[in-house]
Order: sequence, then C-alpha cells, then structure tokens
Amino acid sequence: MNKRILALIAAIVATSIFGFNHTIAKELMPEVLSPNALLYSRVLGAAICFWFVSLFTKREKVEIKDFKLIIICAIFGMGLNMITALNGLYNSTPINSSIITTLAPIFIFLISVILLKEKISKRKYAGVFIGFIGTLTLILLNEKSLENAPNINLGNFYLFINSISYALYFVLVKPLTEKYNMITIMKWLFLFSIFINMPFGLVEFMQVEWVEINNTSFIKIFYVVFCTTFLVYLLNLYALKNLKASTVGMFIYLQPVIGILFAIYRGADKLTIPDISSVLLVFAGVYLVSKKTTKVT
Repeated sequence: MNKRILALIAAIVATSIFGFNHTIAKELMPEVLSPNALLYSRVLGAAICFWFVSLFTKREKVEIKDFKLIIICAIFGMGLNMITALNGLYNSTPINSSIITTLAPIFIFLISVILLKEKISKRKYAGVFIGFIGTLTLILLNEKSLENAPNINLGNFYLFINSISYALYFVLVKPLTEKYNMITIMKWLFLFSIFINMPFGLVEFMQVEWVEINNTSFIKIFYVVFCTTFLVYLLNLYALKNLKASTVGMFIYLQPVIGILFAIYRGADKLTIPDISSVLLVFAGVYLVSKKTTKVT
C-alpha cells in the first residue's frame, strides 16, 4: 500500500475520531467527570504521551526566543480552545458542537487576512457571510430542549469562541511547524498547557473518585485523552506529510456528518430543520473560503 493511500486512511480515521468524540465526551459530563476535570485529563494525558514518544525521536533544541510563541500557542490551542470546547459541549449538544466547530477554516482565513494581509476575493467574502448565516441559523432558530444540555445558547457561544481560538492557534503555530518537527512542538505545547489549565481544572481533577469509575467510562476517558487528543495529532501529521494541506482540509466536511449520525444513533441528540439548514450553509461557506482562486491568463 503506497503512502498516499495510507495518508488518506490516516486523514479519514482522524476525522472520524473527532466526529465520534462529540458524543463520547458528552456522555462523560458531568456524571463521570466535570468539563474542567476532563479538560485536565486531556492535557495531562497528552503531555505524557508526547513526551514519551519524544524519547524515540530525534531530539531538537528549541531556541529560547521561540518559547514566547509556544506559550501563546498553548494558551489559544490547549487552553482557551479546550476549555470552550468541553464547556460548550457540556452545555450544548453533540450535533451543535460538530456543526459549529466546522467554522474553523473560515476563521483561519479571516485571521490570515487580518494578520498576514492576504487578499480576499468576492467569492471568499460570500463564503464568510454564508458560513456566519449558517451559525446564526443554528443559534437563533434553536428550539431544542434536551435533559443533558443545560444551556444550549451559552454552549453554542462557547463553541463559537472555540472555533476562533483554534483558528488563532492554527495561524500562530505555523512558523513553529516550519522550524521544528511536530513531536517537539506538541510536547512543549502540552507541557505548558498543564500549567495554563491548572486554575481551571486541577482542583476538579484532584476531586475525581477514580476508583468509583466503571470500566465503560474508563474506556471513554481513554478515547478522549489518547485517541482524540494524542492520536489525531499524529494521524494528521502523517497525512499532512504525504498529502496537500488543501486535501487534508477537505476532510473537515466528514466530521459533522459522522458526528450527527453517531449522536442520533446513540440517542444523544436529535436532528432538526435548523440543524440541516445550518450544516448546509456552513458547508457552503467553508467550501467557498477554502477553494483556491483560479487565475485567468
């Protein structure tokens, strides 16, 4: 099997893991772990995994001047990003989470325009507008009332901030990826994230009665910590090394489809007309923003 096929499989598996995670993580909160306890489990577990893997990779020395950017990236990528993701998922629903997180490419584009002064075409303007209309459709026309979703509008707002935070991280971390390998970057990012998230998650993490957690819940925790937080980064890294970034980016369309179908299958959420309208509009917006402009000669 050639590297391209393996890379495509890696991208599909990574996207699928994220899709399933919306429901699996939701099922853990708050009965098994609070959102912040799960947050701290993720960063602590991922840090251990990346530092362990780094023992078997070529050692790189990070320049002192780059640690400032690493800390900033950790704040947005492993701090604010994960805090809003889990608290948003806890308050909202798996379907809302899977749809709103798909906005990330639009925010990545907007931040690139602002920070990197990239030119913007009319088609991309339209994509941004359509994508935001899709999100507003989900938020303003939301009539869901689920027992395990205490404040859906607040949760959707958290998820909206989550997409912005991830986009900032994605743009800011780019210079580091051109200088160091991904294992080096990730082990430092997650190490700093342990301290960044201490005020939010350490106390609740320490209060968890781990011996009272059943095997099924432990499997779900393992999935969120190892598969979603650690394995996905490695799979995406392999995919990015062997495929174009635009090709890997297209797999984001698969995530909400898997997330929606799995949530319905598990009975964790229900699909409504606003959900369908929103996901179609967000898909259209992301497509228009992500599509390369063809130059006429």
